Amino acid sequence: MIKIIDYKAGNAPSVMHAVNKLKFAAEFASKPEDLLNANCIILPGVGSAGATMESLEGSGLKDALTELVINKKIPFLGICVGMQILFNHSEEDDANCLGWLKGKVIKFNENNIRVPQMGWNRVNFINNCPINITDGYYYFVNSYYAVPEDKNDIWGTSFYGNDFTAAVRQDNIWGTQFHIEKSGEAGLVLFKGFLGLC
Repeated sequence: MIKIIDYKAGNAPSVMHAVNKLKFAAEFASKPEDLLNANCIILPGVGSAGATMESLEGSGLKDALTELVINKKIPFLGICVGMQILFNHSEEDDANCLGWLKGKVIKFNENNIRVPQMGWNRVNFINNCPINITDGYYYFVNSYYAVPEDKNDIWGTSFYGNDFTAAVRQDNIWGTQFHIEKSGEAGLVLFKGFLGLC
């Protein structure tokens, strides 16, 4: 069963709508026992890194997710803040994150750009992967971006003041800085490709 993490600060209903539009069945998960029959997990993200980590830790989902994703290799997709917390640390709220991928999350600091980035931006996918996805425009709302230590973890890049990581992938772990669920047909194609792996 596809599980969409609902931690009351994310964008779970919109993600559910997109998944259902593709004719996939999914359920919300807000506590560890909700994940017992998960064969695919999506973590939406709206809000701050610190609040997201606090919510996951308080609900017991942090340890449950680590067991399923790291030890049992269940396919996982993090969206926006759900991607940022995959790394060791975020400047946002000075938050210690999941640490599944090595790296950090930093704030856009170029003087000539508006923060947050809000709107459509082109993503260039740079690594081969099982999903048949092509370059295109996706919807972003972000003030921070990930800097992976291992450049092999970078799946896609975009430009906003400078080149930045727009998508990551390592084994069964996937992440997008952009909101797939708000990215129209391109987002649905990506969702369909990921969910097909499940």
